[in-house]
Amino acid sequence: MWCKFEPGGSVSDIAPDDGGHRQLVDVLSCAAEELVQCSSAALTDDGIISALRDLERTVRLIDAVGYQLVAEGMERSLHVGQGLRSPNQLLVQVLRISASDASRRVRAARSVVQQVSAFGEQTPAVLPETADAARDGDIGRDHISAIADVMHKAPAALDFEDRQSLEMVLAEYARTGTPEGVTAAGIEALAWLNPDGELTDDRDRRRRRYLSVRRQDADLMARISGELDPVAKAQLDVVLAKWARPGMNNPDDPESPGGDCSEVGESAIAAAASRDTRTAGQRNHDAFSALLKCVLDGGVMGNHRGLPATVIVTMTLEQLEESIGGVATTATGGILPIRDALAMSEKSHPVLVLFDHDGRPLHFGRGKRLATVDQRLALIAADRGCTRPDCDAPPSRCAVHHMTEWNDDGLTDIENLTLVCDSCHGLVKKGSQGWITNARNENDGYTGRTEWTPPAHIDPERRPRVNSRHHPRELLERAHSIIAWRKKLHRGDPNRQRRSSREDQDPEPN
Repeated sequence: MWCKFEPGGSVSDIAPDDGGHRQLVDVLSCAAEELVQCSSAALTDDGIISALRDLERTVRLIDAVGYQLVAEGMERSLHVGQGLRSPNQLLVQVLRISASDASRRVRAARSVVQQVSAFGEQTPAVLPETADAARDGDIGRDHISAIADVMHKAPAALDFEDRQSLEMVLAEYARTGTPEGVTAAGIEALAWLNPDGELTDDRDRRRRRYLSVRRQDADLMARISGELDPVAKAQLDVVLAKWARPGMNNPDDPESPGGDCSEVGESAIAAAASRDTRTAGQRNHDAFSALLKCVLDGGVMGNHRGLPATVIVTMTLEQLEESIGGVATTATGGILPIRDALAMSEKSHPVLVLFDHDGRPLHFGRGKRLATVDQRLALIAADRGCTRPDCDAPPSRCAVHHMTEWNDDGLTDIENLTLVCDSCHGLVKKGSQGWITNARNENDGYTGRTEWTPPAHIDPERRPRVNSRHHPRELLERAHSIIAWRKKLHRGDPNRQRRSSREDQDPEPN
């Protein structure tokens, strides 16, 4: 061990070569591993509360150290050296955290850590009072996010002293309050600083505009949130005023008018309105859906990545023949019930792609570098998205990649092609610092699929991996096989205990 604990709780004998970071992290890790093994049964009620409070402060202090490391990594542009586009991607890959968590950490680091100017000078943190509270262990990630959100909403015209005072008030409140309380206090403070809204200008509106569509939930529904600027709001109002009227664009009424209904007549609209039982929110939804359909059907969007900008749905021949049950996937990463997919494709031109026994499309060859439309469609059906492990980018965000590069005499044949998103494509490079792509040739159920060999900093053993994110059936089948394997194992010896040796562990997933 490089260090020892002194009675006062400090750590001594730390080597100065790296500022003590590495050794202190080792000490902290050892202490945490011992703490995990400790039982809390002997603690009193007050002892549990005290331990929770002390542990929370420790976690917050560790987070503050993490912000410094993230900021230092950004200052050194570590992500560039790894072929990544942003510090967020580096955190996701190295720490295996979610993209939203990585975004929060990067945002916090930019807010509470001192910055280095272009001239190499140290400049105060963007939120200096918040930075002090974080280093004291008094506030956590959610407090920092709440303060940053309020400061983001502060008008750009707010003078420096008022902005400084606002952050000071929020940071002081956060030391003893909850993140929700910080948000509420911030709203009240902004209302007091800008009671008539006179300070808000076009800069604030441009800064605050956004539209976010969340992932589909278990019911295949997706939540939308956002803030519209005055122009977008005015344009949407016109659409909703006409197309969200009662009776218009009702998917449950085959006689419901839609589009330019000038030839239908008010009597037909009134009759449809009398049958309309939708809420105002449902009518707005259906009008918005009709607007999107109008744009896509009108062909005004042209092509996207070599394919028409339209909804591309992938389903099996069995699903097409049975027309019931199950779901289909879209090239943009969405999921559609089969019935809805068939309803959307009534006027479409289906494309049949034949696969071999390993689930790979049969040969599509070409003597040029760029893939054909048919090859792209075949890859959409086969890969269903970016093939790099853990990447969930849909086909609409992917380009066709040669596993053996064109410059290295790689052919534009379907066997040598795979889908890779723009972010992951930059990770493919020769040498120990890059990912390597190949067609898998092992007889393990993934034959022909694209396997990615990670760089040494991701996996020192550089074991090839296959992405199953776009193939949920594979994950379920593998889970079933593991369960069956466990049952068979314990059926032979009911008293058999799980051992830690490798041969007695579950098969390692790809």
